[in-house]
Amino acid sequence: MKGTLLANTALFRGTSPLEAEAMLNCLGAMERGYAKGEQIYHSGDYVTDLGMVLSGSTLIQTDDLWGNTTVLDKIGPGQIFAETYACVPGEPLMVDVVAAEESQVLFLNVERVLQICPHTCAHHSKLIRNLLLLSAQKNLNLSRKIFHTASKTIRGRLLSYLSYQARRSGSPSFTVPFNRQQLADYLNVERSALSNELSKMQRDGLLVVERNRFTLTSDLSHL
Repeated sequence: MKGTLLANTALFRGTSPLEAEAMLNCLGAMERGYAKGEQIYHSGDYVTDLGMVLSGSTLIQTDDLWGNTTVLDKIGPGQIFAETYACVPGEPLMVDVVAAEESQVLFLNVERVLQICPHTCAHHSKLIRNLLLLSAQKNLNLSRKIFHTASKTIRGRLLSYLSYQARRSGSPSFTVPFNRQQLADYLNVERSALSNELSKMQRDGLLVVERNRFTLTSDLSHL
């Protein structure tokens, strides 16, 4: 059953369920469960394993000395985290990885991922290629966050983020992967200020929002 789950993830794309299952021992796989709010990795940790979320979700975040949290990304089922740090031995984590809900995580040793076994199996080569593509995608996600938080105003940040989500979904109605606090942390603003601005945008006829479901009622790209 796990092989079927893995074969449907981006990291194991192109492999069969049997091939994915067969690689687990070779990759030093280890599975562990986490409760909501439990830290998986701490800032300053040195890691050798990437994590793949099997169920639930995790947050990639940072906390400053004053207790302010900034959410950099949310990782859902089938997605991976910490792969960049695991690829660079001796580089300490600059972020925390926290379970956003009850989650199950599969850890894979990156050194074993990058070193093809003596059998030189084709599916292992696919795994390396997929890891490279995923790393490139992570860089794009980080670039988007920088773009979305470039505006000095909360409305500007919301316009940037929500416009992107609408384009990505191909519809003016869409669901974002964050709750209100997580969205505020992602955009680097206070939750109360974010809620106030969303209320103003609703009164201005720009959008309708219900929890994390948004419907844009105006073309935000012209604002």
